Amino acid sequence: MKQTPTDQSHSSLVTYADLAGQVAIVTGSATGIGLAITSALLGQGCHVVMIDLDETALDRSLAKINRPNDTCAITGSVADPDIIQKACDAAITRWGRLDILVNNAGIFANFSSLELTLQDWQRTMDVNLTGTFVCTQTAAKHMVSSGKGTIINLSSIYGTVAAPKRAAYAATKAAVAMLTKVWAVEWAKEGIRVNAVAPGYVGTEGTLELQNQGKIDIAAIAQRTPQGRIGEPEEIANSVLFLASSAASHITGQVLGVDGGWTAYGYL
Repeated sequence: MKQTPTDQSHSSLVTYADLAGQVAIVTGSATGIGLAITSALLGQGCHVVMIDLDETALDRSLAKINRPNDTCAITGSVADPDIIQKACDAAITRWGRLDILVNNAGIFANFSSLELTLQDWQRTMDVNLTGTFVCTQTAAKHMVSSGKGTIINLSSIYGTVAAPKRAAYAATKAAVAMLTKVWAVEWAKEGIRVNAVAPGYVGTEGTLELQNQGKIDIAAIAQRTPQGRIGEPEEIANSVLFLASSAASHITGQVLGVDGGWTAYGYL
């Protein structure tokens, strides 16, 4: 019998000792996958600069985490170079280093291609693609100067496979996957590794909102997934921890699918 997403927790925390004391920037970190990644990094002994556009949600998450010595928050858009520079400066000023960047910030864009407005197209590009570029370029300059660093981008199953009504979203996530490979090759000699995680459907507030809008059917998605369920934010966070750690020291330029077998399954 297939399990539903709420039957049990499928995530377990693995300890990566080398991450202790490292400093990370996590974008889109106020809720969902970004918050799970932040919590997982803190659990490894990292310090984290959290970036999010939603100041209220960011303050709420900071209060819940309650780790003032290990966190700081920057409110603003990932597409704003000044905001990203502020985050990098905060990391260097408070903890003297910058080791990890997680480009998690992103927005859904589920529109008919005939009805997709230029405004919605551009907003998706700004956040999902330009934001990833701006954050990476700014952080990588610090990493090059120190001779090491790890960058993990969030792509998607829709950066690998196609689906209707996802023209803008799929275009950005496919571009993020290719940027990951370009940067990995370009910066390998600088001691920087660049990889991506490509989640399938995950039980977050955003996923539930899409269901409430009638744009997706979570039960049908779970049935279509070989593992019979959607993912948990902590499972994506665990994959980020692995890629950030020395356990993945010879892995760069890769896009790791964390989707319960969704993209491997070609039969409906």
